[in-house]
Amino acid sequence: MNLLFSNDTRGAYPQSWYAATGLDLPNFPRLEGDQRVDVCIIGGGFTGLSAALHLAEHGVRVAVVDAHRVGFGASGRNGGQLGSGQRQDQQVLEKMVGQDAARQMWDLGEEAKQLVKDLIARHDIECHLKPGIAWAGTSAGSVNDLHDYAEHMQRGYGYALETLDREQFSKLCPSPAYHGGILDMDAAHLHPLRLAQGLARAAAKAGAQIYENSLVTQVTPGDTVTVQTETGRITADHLIYACNGYLGGLNGEVAARVMPINNFVVATEPLGERAQEVLARDVAIADDLFVINYFRLSHDGRLLFGGGESYGYRFPKDIAATVRKPLSKIYPHLKDVKIDYAWGGTLAITMKRMPHIARIAPNILSASGYSGHGVGNAVQAGKLLAEALRGQSDGFDAYAALPCPRFPGGPALRFPLLTLAMTWFALRDRLGL
Repeated sequence: MNLLFSNDTRGAYPQSWYAATGLDLPNFPRLEGDQRVDVCIIGGGFTGLSAALHLAEHGVRVAVVDAHRVGFGASGRNGGQLGSGQRQDQQVLEKMVGQDAARQMWDLGEEAKQLVKDLIARHDIECHLKPGIAWAGTSAGSVNDLHDYAEHMQRGYGYALETLDREQFSKLCPSPAYHGGILDMDAAHLHPLRLAQGLARAAAKAGAQIYENSLVTQVTPGDTVTVQTETGRITADHLIYACNGYLGGLNGEVAARVMPINNFVVATEPLGERAQEVLARDVAIADDLFVINYFRLSHDGRLLFGGGESYGYRFPKDIAATVRKPLSKIYPHLKDVKIDYAWGGTLAITMKRMPHIARIAPNILSASGYSGHGVGNAVQAGKLLAEALRGQSDGFDAYAALPCPRFPGGPALRFPLLTLAMTWFALRDRLGL
């Protein structure tokens, strides 16, 4: 099954609130005929657009091809949370790779966060960037763990996280589901599709060629790489795979380590004065459940809420009903709120929940598998890929050195095995284990 077309209309954004409020960006042309460039990038999301921008700014001839529109995939559908550090917290990373490498990962994560902020400012991207993400604990024990983590980060990294007890957290987020948490005011949230569209506009202005509605049908590696689409062909000295969950069968080496999964988001009707019943401050929230709930207020006063569980490549027929279940548990007083938009998206995870950034061949690079931390990681990955192609590879090499095992079961069994595991952890969430 081709995830590029299994849930979406070809060449069109999903019917999301993000698409309804995106930038006024004209379509880029379809690839026609033969083109010759220095670097070809497959995928017009955060990774591909960032790589194109950073390459074009150094005079590299670069072309981006996307089967749909720029920002069509996870880059334009996600929760819009620009988190600190990495997807895995520092205590996990210290055990996984050791203290020194964990510190390097923290520094890279912080550079990623700042890079996004700097690109937004430098290219005047109006994407409603706002400070603050709070992590919510669903039990007294998990709140203690969050507070211990805040102490660890202050002591070991000099990074300040505000600790909130149940009463303090309730004043911020009036939900009966949460017992307290931590608040990170250097993290941020934003309109992700507008960010992707702004990066595309900046890359094109810098000289990058961007082709939409250009499905790649074949890649032929070699001393030069040939990328064939339905209506054209690009020959390049270097190739970047920036496909994330939509890689499909283009490269089996990457696909063995990067698994596509689906997630779902709704936007309610504008809440007006009722917005204070959701959040007292304009920050984003993410909780500690395995099937995570994440939410924030939009700039027009809607609740943007992500959550729900669905296993299989097809989106559920009623996404709104799927997401309304966890939304009603977090905010029982909103159980009947009108939902104006509901959409799904395909992201990609790795076994270790850290990005898979690799050199597949001497002239072929890949970055994907951001595991829900892609707003910062993916934009930075594009910059690191561009640097690696230009001979500056410290950041690229640090990520490439991370362990990224294959999913068990191979192509035939990995998805059923993941489904079983996800179902078990979702059951643990429901039982409060």
